[in-house]
Amino acid sequence: MIRASSLVGILVCLAAFGSKGFSAENLTRLSSHSFGKLSDGREVTAFVLKNTSGMSVQILDLGGVITNLWVPDSSGIIADVTTGFEYPLPYAEGAGYMGAIVGRYANRISEGTFSVDGVSYSLAKNNGNNAIHGGLAGFDKKIWDAEYSVGQYDAELIFSTFSPDGEEGYPGRVEVSVTYTLNDQNQLIIDYSATSDKATIINLTNHAYFNLDGHDAGSILEHEVMLNADRFTPIDESSIPTGVISNVAGTPFDFRQSKAIGLDIESEHPQIIFGSGFDHNFVINHSELGVVSLAAEVYSRNSGRVMKVYTDQPGVQFYTGNFLSGELIGKDGAVYERRAAFCLETQHFPDSPNKPMFPSTILRPGDRFASRTIFEFLTDQML
Repeated sequence: MIRASSLVGILVCLAAFGSKGFSAENLTRLSSHSFGKLSDGREVTAFVLKNTSGMSVQILDLGGVITNLWVPDSSGIIADVTTGFEYPLPYAEGAGYMGAIVGRYANRISEGTFSVDGVSYSLAKNNGNNAIHGGLAGFDKKIWDAEYSVGQYDAELIFSTFSPDGEEGYPGRVEVSVTYTLNDQNQLIIDYSATSDKATIINLTNHAYFNLDGHDAGSILEHEVMLNADRFTPIDESSIPTGVISNVAGTPFDFRQSKAIGLDIESEHPQIIFGSGFDHNFVINHSELGVVSLAAEVYSRNSGRVMKVYTDQPGVQFYTGNFLSGELIGKDGAVYERRAAFCLETQHFPDSPNKPMFPSTILRPGDRFASRTIFEFLTDQML
């Protein structure tokens, strides 16, 4: 494993002199370049992972942001299927958390308060009266330390950082690492790990927005989605789960059989109204808790691309870009209008610290939070 700061020089040396275990093919799997500077002068580095199947991904050390994800369609044409920007400032300012590692606590916490072992903690209310996605300066705003490893069939990028005790109101010093692996099976694997020196809460995810026709292709309402979930967690008017776990049968939330996103998104169902579309946590049908299982499958008939999502997390937040408004101008001048992309955020449930009936998100000293999510890309010709 080699620190990313040494990447350019090491690749030059390896190319010139050769290295046992490295081939010319391996040397093309990972590269890096400057992505620009933040307003405070900090340099942001972009890393590009490539495989032998035509897929590649660009990831920043700023927030672990996935800025680009190039994937072949059924004709072999490669397109960038995730939204993003060409310079770092929008990411540093939030921009819908596009592509970022989200933490310490992904999703919402009611009224920005929770307690652990009888001690109450207060967070910034950055989503109406609630806290969301780690606060004002969560993991998406940090510049992470980076290392890399290149193998015969994959390349991985290992980010690490820490959150000091009390940061954003959360207890405990938390050490975090997130590893991105791109392999030759067109799988982008994300492994999360965290430890704490005090009892705290943790809920990590990646907030990539996808459009399988291309990040600038417009509406995703014709995309067909299957969610491996018999149940979901209904929300109130402020998008906080009520604590009830409801069956999807007979509701617009039944994605157990693949259907178009647009089929029920304008329903007058109260939950659709509360979320302005789909913006809900679905309870994944795991054969065994903690085991990586299929959570979702998305298909575009236009491009023939298929995305499968696997995770060991108990839930996945399905969000249909309801609050994109055309104000964000992305790569290649793309205008990200309402419902121009969707998210599948693998996670523990929103507001779990205040819902004892939900799976616990408490991380205690001596324990390790560990989780894996896999985004696999296929075409309809491969099914």
